[in-house]
Amino acid sequence: MAHDDATLIIRDVRPWGGDPSDVGVAGDRIVWVRPTQDGTTTEAEVVDGRGLLALPGLVNTHAHADKSWWGLPWQSYAGEGGTQGRIAHERARRDELGIPSAPVAERVLREYLRTGTTRVRTHVDVDLGVGLRGIDAVREAAAALDGAIELTVVAFPQDGVLRRPGVLELLDRAAAAGAEHVGGLDPALIDRDPVGQLDGLFRIAAEHGCGLDIHLHEPGDLGAFEIELILERVERDGIAPGKVNVAHGFAVVDVDAARRRDLLDRMGALGVTMTTVAPVRMRQLPLAEMDATGVRFGFGTDGIRDLWSPYGDGDLLGIAWQYARAGGVVRDEDLRRVVEIATRDGAPFVTDEVHDLVPGARADVVLLDAENPMDALVRRVPRAVVVAGGRVVDLAALAARPWE
Repeated sequence: MAHDDATLIIRDVRPWGGDPSDVGVAGDRIVWVRPTQDGTTTEAEVVDGRGLLALPGLVNTHAHADKSWWGLPWQSYAGEGGTQGRIAHERARRDELGIPSAPVAERVLREYLRTGTTRVRTHVDVDLGVGLRGIDAVREAAAALDGAIELTVVAFPQDGVLRRPGVLELLDRAAAAGAEHVGGLDPALIDRDPVGQLDGLFRIAAEHGCGLDIHLHEPGDLGAFEIELILERVERDGIAPGKVNVAHGFAVVDVDAARRRDLLDRMGALGVTMTTVAPVRMRQLPLAEMDATGVRFGFGTDGIRDLWSPYGDGDLLGIAWQYARAGGVVRDEDLRRVVEIATRDGAPFVTDEVHDLVPGARADVVLLDAENPMDALVRRVPRAVVVAGGRVVDLAALAARPWE
């Protein structure tokens, strides 16, 4: 069997737990997937998969790569609780910790990569204190990894949109400069003007053709009302499916079943997506209802070791496990579905490309010593090999202590 068209061969792996296969890679693309053949010779680089489970790279759909203290000495939790308290504490301390900067962001991205994440949608703070330099820092950090992580940016107004005059203009500039999305944050509780905030954000999206990704922590009827405001504007402006995302969206699980179904039906019809960080001690987005209504959603790590919380380690598979465990997911088909969302089906949040173990896809392959995807999820199996963009990642080199 000819292997001349491959520069890298990942030999003897089980894609999605199936039959033993060899995966041929040329450049950054998978060029073929074939049944494993013993004894073949090749001049290509060979990775011995040893019969391990192969999955596509993990996809982090809600990150904050710009503002972690990963790599620094331990920072004690301080300041006031709640969204307003954490915003104030972060503003007071970020400069002394070098936030944002390329070294900070690179440490976070390297940890994502070490745990098998190869595609990331990251929110990056845009405010009157940092301007747009956080976006530059995150893009510089991604460039330093030489294409191992494909990154898309949300220009994120962490400190509010309308309550800080000039932030809308900054978001406008970010979109004009190439930010793929602009964000919003709790239009009622932060800006106390949901109509004004959303109208400003949708104007930017219409003018620049960028996406919108709106943090919505607001619960119950208030949050549901704001989702309805978002849906009205999506319908009014004829925004394409997949261009508007609601992050967190706690209201979806707070309201009664009938209202939730109405919201999800409308979101599915308009192509409005959701992302979740699977918060502990809270009800999870309902897997079956989301799929039944066609509402695509993805998993994210949120911030890791930042001034909001010391928790988090960047492992997206751990977030998928948390979602499944907290949501009572136990059946094989549902456990596998969770893994699909964490990998293949999370990719549209970052790319228009197919993200799977198939010819033509970017060569993002994660090997795990697990029987099948369900086993990998419930045991949170360590990543044995990571191939990102067609190159084998040196996992040992990335395995620094979290304070170094």
